[in-house]
Amino acid sequence: MSVSRTARYCRCGARLAQDNPASLCGPCRRRSLNTLVSAPEVPPSFWDTDELQDAFAARHMGRVIHAYRRNPWHGHLLPQTVVAGWVGLNQTQLSRIETGAPPQDLAKLIQWARVLRIPAALLWFTIPGAPRNGRSAEAPPTATAQPARPVDAMNRRELLRLISMTGALLAVPGLDEQIDLERLEHAAATGRTDLVAAAEHERLNAQLWQAFSRAQSKQAALPAVRTQLGILKAALQHPQTSAVRQKLCTATADLFQLSGEIFFDGDQYTDAAQCYALAASAAKEANAYDLWACAMTRHAFIGVYERQFEQAAPLLAGAATVARRGNSRLSTRHWVAAVQAQTHAGLGDLTACERALAEAEEVMKLDGPVHTSGWLRFEGSRLAEERGACYVELGRPDLAEATLTRALDQDLSPRRRGSVLTDLATIGVQRRDTHQLITYGNAALDVARQTGSAGYVGRKLAALRPQLAPFRTDTHVHHLEQEISRLKPVPA
Repeated sequence: MSVSRTARYCRCGARLAQDNPASLCGPCRRRSLNTLVSAPEVPPSFWDTDELQDAFAARHMGRVIHAYRRNPWHGHLLPQTVVAGWVGLNQTQLSRIETGAPPQDLAKLIQWARVLRIPAALLWFTIPGAPRNGRSAEAPPTATAQPARPVDAMNRRELLRLISMTGALLAVPGLDEQIDLERLEHAAATGRTDLVAAAEHERLNAQLWQAFSRAQSKQAALPAVRTQLGILKAALQHPQTSAVRQKLCTATADLFQLSGEIFFDGDQYTDAAQCYALAASAAKEANAYDLWACAMTRHAFIGVYERQFEQAAPLLAGAATVARRGNSRLSTRHWVAAVQAQTHAGLGDLTACERALAEAEEVMKLDGPVHTSGWLRFEGSRLAEERGACYVELGRPDLAEATLTRALDQDLSPRRRGSVLTDLATIGVQRRDTHQLITYGNAALDVARQTGSAGYVGRKLAALRPQLAPFRTDTHVHHLEQEISRLKPVPA
């Protein structure tokens, strides 16, 4: 039997079907996607290596995970990024766990043991529902931080509490030594803020953005943000020089955007929209064009997220106009273009979408380091995810899958990973591939549960749920649909 010269082959040697545009055959693709999203089933002999046995004897889950990744059974070293994704962490967090002191949080130990499918008999603690092995370990009680109430006046007590809350969120000891408390206390006592004190407020804001970025549950940062907004409000109620007032307005716009992000993650879109509108107003008063454009873009993104693309388009056009008046060394205009690409995808315009994506990718040509903290964090690292999401929206799985699979192999935060997994599950719907749908859908569901991000990942899964109707006769799909319906939004 002759084989066409145009025949293509999988890495395993199997001939690829002519209607298969991918580079892997069906079985290899399933094995590949399974490893990306969850730990594989391993034989009992897997756990018999000396390195694993020593890690269990040391009662150090970080060493267990390290030995697990290095096990010869895998055929290659499993990257930290892959295993971190399984357990709801990022690569940096997993690296610290592997090399640091033995983790003591019993709930996390149980979760990680379940994810890695570790036999209960090997563990030094008991997994609920698993056969008891006569051994257990108790984790020390974890202190629960009490949320601070919002304030309307600035004083030493509120400043110290703000520093304390921010330091706790960041786990950075001595944070109060990094902020000029004496100057801020003087401003509180006199009602007058100078330019140096205003700069200290900017530093506090930067710490709050870091707290938001690092917090597993984003609403944990809200009490400290509310406290700082109250302090800024009190400062704005006193007479200030025009230069100081401009800086205070900029700081206020910054924090209103952060408040909006927290509410958005908590699925409270009306509150988020109000915060973004207030941020835009304060930024406009400060003539902070990039901050203003970012606030408008975040406001428009709510429309994109709620699939109200016609309403988002004019707001984004306005944001693009404002961004052109901003600092050309910042990535603001490129971020606006990235969100415009999603809007064009929602409106079914592939040509306009790819044109906007090309404009967004120009961020890679900016000179010097790109601003990647606080209210503007677009530096192009998410372009693969965003391009893939656009192609999914346009119903082009042939263009989307390779892009999203590459993105999944990167070091993603749990929320970003959950978003990519949901998009890959949607491709399974579009291709009527129930195996892909179930694998990625369940992995995204795990991320939503682990992070408490039912606002972000959960909302994407909720949008996927109606598309499961044609597959309900499959018991696994039916179970996935039921589990998505049980996700509860986390109140901010």
